[in-house]
Amino acid sequence: MTPLDKPIRRELEIEGKAYTLILEPDGFKLAEKGRRKGLELRWADLVSGDAALAAALQASQTD
Repeated sequence: MTPLDKPIRRELEIEGKAYTLILEPDGFKLAEKGRRKGLELRWADLVSGDAALAAALQASQTD
C-alpha cells in the first residue's frame, strides 16, 4: 500500500458542480472549484466518530 505522505488533489462533480478534493496525511478538504473555503475534516475525527460534530462546528463558523 502506498502511504499518503503528501497532498493529493482531485476534481469531482457533484450535482453538476465542480469540486476540488484534497487528501492530506492529517485529513481532507472538499471545496467548490475556484473557492478556498470548504469542508475540512481530520482523519482522527472521522475515526473517533466526532466527524458529525466537527462538520457542524465548522458549518456554524462559516454562517
